[in-house]
Amino acid sequence: MPAADLTTQVTEVADGLCTYLDASPSPFHAVDGAAALLTAEGFTEVAETDPTPSTPGSYVVRRGGSLLAWSTAHLDGPDRAAHTPFRIVGAHTDSPNLRVKPRPDWARAGWQMLGVEVYGGALTNSWLDRDLGLSGRVAVRDTDSPGGVGHRLFRTDDPVLRVSQLAIHLDRNVRSEGLQLNDQQHLAPHWGLGAGPRSFRGWLAELVDADPDDLLAYDAMTHDLTPARRIGADGELIASGRLDNLATSYAAVRALLHAVSEPSGAPAVPVVVLFDHEEVGSTSERGAQSTFLPAWLERIVLAAGGTREDLWRSLAGTVVASGDMSHATHPNYADRHEPEHPIVMNGGPVLKVNNNLRYATDSLGAAAFALACEQAGVPMQTFVTRSDLPCGSTVGPMTSALTGATTVDFGAPVLSMHSAREICGTLDQAGYAAALAAFLAPA
Repeated sequence: MPAADLTTQVTEVADGLCTYLDASPSPFHAVDGAAALLTAEGFTEVAETDPTPSTPGSYVVRRGGSLLAWSTAHLDGPDRAAHTPFRIVGAHTDSPNLRVKPRPDWARAGWQMLGVEVYGGALTNSWLDRDLGLSGRVAVRDTDSPGGVGHRLFRTDDPVLRVSQLAIHLDRNVRSEGLQLNDQQHLAPHWGLGAGPRSFRGWLAELVDADPDDLLAYDAMTHDLTPARRIGADGELIASGRLDNLATSYAAVRALLHAVSEPSGAPAVPVVVLFDHEEVGSTSERGAQSTFLPAWLERIVLAAGGTREDLWRSLAGTVVASGDMSHATHPNYADRHEPEHPIVMNGGPVLKVNNNLRYATDSLGAAAFALACEQAGVPMQTFVTRSDLPCGSTVGPMTSALTGATTVDFGAPVLSMHSAREICGTLDQAGYAAALAAFLAPA
């Protein structure tokens, strides 16, 4: 995407991101939305149990809350070699929230309560006094489905839940000592009045039009009902839940579509992989520490007529860009940031560096990302955590270790990371997508 086109893309990208955020209250919905964007532009969805397509084309595959998409449609002649390297953009679909326990029904003091568990490193205070909906997926008895189990997505945007904060009159020290929340005692939402508990399973079965006895299991989670929107005097910011990391997921999908529609002269297979479970360590069948990405890279090479030798040759030339949101310098807490590496909102994509390898970036990966930003005509910033503060991490280091590929960690500036409602820069989103498009289709 040439730099001259960025100004015309700002509103389109911002509006598209807001639409995607509102449609994606859970990782399953985020994958559903990403797959819909891709298939609408000619990608073919394949099942993991089907043979890997051997003909050139654009394809997408899902595994629960994770997705992988790639394209070989633009490769022809010698560029179709099985050892053609990959250009991979990785992100994640999950965000911290409150998730419903298997046996959640209880009552206290005339209130019907719902048992929840904190998922990931949530800023739990941000979930107080908000109208909350529920979303996720259910497993239901279905004799027509493999194994006799079918899966359905569900969501309700009715304000069915609320976690009410204790009044200041009953917590006189909250202003001087700070809010103290116990995950077990203080974060259970109420969703009705009554001496006895309400049946969550019965309520959910009715929502998905299933018999309660046929509802076998569920992955259910809360979401804030405030819609994504542009804010600020000049609309320079976007406020929403789940910006970490659906902003990267959306930018990655847009970048892949652009890379496929306008391929570069450098032969490479563009890939986007969106992982679930990053916020809790990525150790699952569909997280970044799983076989999901390595197995599909091998399947793509073998389907093209290659061998294991071709796979390793391909990976030797592969570059992975691991995307997760980055901390913008907070105006009220500027002292918490590395003073020589300020991160400005709407200042461009952020290269993330940590010499203790909490981020996978080295000089080779950094150069590849810098060239992509240069090619896209967008400025690049560099983030480093203060030396006396611990540094977060993301899918980059584990992806690098599993593939052996050069990897770079990057992000886009955000404030209130892990809050129920975060903010990012409007202009940054167009530059973000443009930089990733250039990365996937290097000049």
